[in-house]
Amino acid sequence: MIVPLRKLLERLRFIALFLLMTYAMAHLFGTVTEWISPVDKYREPHGKAVKVFRADENADLEPASFTDRLRLFYWLGE
Repeated sequence: MIVPLRKLLERLRFIALFLLMTYAMAHLFGTVTEWISPVDKYREPHGKAVKVFRADENADLEPASFTDRLRLFYWLGE
């Protein structure tokens, strides 16, 4: 049986380069994601920006019954 050694080495080189490039792209995407994402996305805004949501401890955010929840759903459109 004849073993095509040159073809086998070519395929192994292609597989090795493919895996190396895939690994490099994964790390590149991870680095770009870390670079783009904000450091603290829940911090207080500065400048003219206004924080929209303020949670009050006294406010009851959950409606009491199913019908109240359904009415709130249709009212807000969410």
